[in-house]
Amino acid sequence: MRASKRPLGVVMAWVRRQPPKVKAFLAVVTGMAALVFIRFIVHDHDNLFVAAEAVHALGIAVLIYKLTKERTCAGLSLKTQDLTALFLAVRLYCSFVMEYDIHTVLDTATLVATLFVIYMIRFKLRSTYMVDKDNFALYYVVIPCAVLALVVHPSTSHNIANRFSWAFCVYLEAVSVLPQLRLMQNTKIVEPFTAHYVFALGVARFLSCAHWVLQVLDTRGRLLTALLVTAAYVYDLT
Repeated sequence: MRASKRPLGVVMAWVRRQPPKVKAFLAVVTGMAALVFIRFIVHDHDNLFVAAEAVHALGIAVLIYKLTKERTCAGLSLKTQDLTALFLAVRLYCSFVMEYDIHTVLDTATLVATLFVIYMIRFKLRSTYMVDKDNFALYYVVIPCAVLALVVHPSTSHNIANRFSWAFCVYLEAVSVLPQLRLMQNTKIVEPFTAHYVFALGVARFLSCAHWVLQVLDTRGRLLTALLVTAAYVYDLT
């Protein structure tokens, strides 16, 4: 049993010794390989979006368990929850006016759960909230996402306001985790439940990204341009 795990341990140890740029390169290569794999096994790309929403809901459930069981919100970013509630509310609006389906149900459940988390942090557990560490300025992401949505949005038969709203919530979702990452960077400590939540967010974002990247084939590169602009801005912030 130990012998079978030894090669994996050697690889992980080697990765940990690499400089940040090499780790980033390895992450990109791994992500691209995963996208190719998903491309061949998933025929309906919409399933990726449903899976991303389900994983996100699971991450929120982990947060609720932490808040109700441990009675502390230490290590959690209220600003990330605010951004999450914002993009979910906008996406829910788009879902109602553009396509009422399973996404509407999942987004409604996730939004309600997120609002509960916000309520717990703002009122019930405010004494444990690390307000001084949660210092990421929200306008750094909200304004650029809005501007980008005005410039790059879907070309569909829906009115311009709905198309702008959909693009805005997609871009905002991609960067909503930044305040949580900043808080973790400031505290230098990551609690287990917070780590599980961030991991769930990472998986959800990857699945969402996979969904949108695969849609590039249908948009002839316009969506890819938007994603690259967003990624470049996020990289500049970090």
